[in-house]
Amino acid sequence: MLDGTAQADVPPGRVALGVAYRGLKYHGWQSQPDGNTVQDKLERALAEFVGLPRGEAIATVCAGRTDAGVHALNQVVHFDAPVTREIFSWVRGTNRYLPEDIAVQWAQNVEPDFHARNGARGRRYAFLVRESAVRPAIEAGLCGWVFRPLDLDSMREAAQALIGEHDFSAFRSSQCQALSPVKQMRRIDINRIGDYWRFDFEASAFLHHMVRNIMGALITIGSGNQPAAYMTQLLAERNREVAPPTFPPAGLYFVGPQYDQHLGIPRRTAAHDWLPRVPVELLHADDPRPLITSPRP
Repeated sequence: MLDGTAQADVPPGRVALGVAYRGLKYHGWQSQPDGNTVQDKLERALAEFVGLPRGEAIATVCAGRTDAGVHALNQVVHFDAPVTREIFSWVRGTNRYLPEDIAVQWAQNVEPDFHARNGARGRRYAFLVRESAVRPAIEAGLCGWVFRPLDLDSMREAAQALIGEHDFSAFRSSQCQALSPVKQMRRIDINRIGDYWRFDFEASAFLHHMVRNIMGALITIGSGNQPAAYMTQLLAERNREVAPPTFPPAGLYFVGPQYDQHLGIPRRTAAHDWLPRVPVELLHADDPRPLITSPRP
């Protein structure tokens, strides 16, 4: 990857981008006929940057499709460049044609067989939720909201049942197109930071609405409406109809995908530091279990 101080001319080929966006105004990532999606905006911006005629676009493939209202810190995208450009110009040049709430963060040349979606070894999401008596205002749409107190211990105990390889049918949307409901949940971390809760999820892949449906169950348990063992029961029943409602999308962030290290794909952008984080020295100071994890494959 090159930054603004080191640029190089390269022939047309496959390029990977890291894109951050605020999803409030868009109907999700995936292209739709009305054109109001992140993919539509990005593909048109790329086309304008290279001078394609109006109405034409450069096709892109992303690491993880996000729903309406969901944000991304490091959405990795690949496309086949039709022209030669300095690598960093794909950042500055494309951003010139993007709305202010979508921005390319980095660009990198990749091998012709690199695939943003199929090549990902894992994906990470974060959910930011405010616990307060009144709804958010300044951070509206950027965090979820609960007005009942949440219990940390019960949510952590419930989350433990999700670690490992499971059939996640109970947390799968009826519109999900995945071939199998079996996924491996590798890590869940739950922290309170002032009036905010941060939930972090890492898995091999996620089903449609899987994180939001898990959040619905965690909030139900954390609010005291169900015991921690309720999560195990939901997993065993494999029935979406008996599970709690889907949690709203506000506050959900696609943190980004993970690839084999030799590919050198960045895992962070500046936007990662925007989300509240617990100081390292205070992480679970009163809990001998620093994280809820399973062994990596």
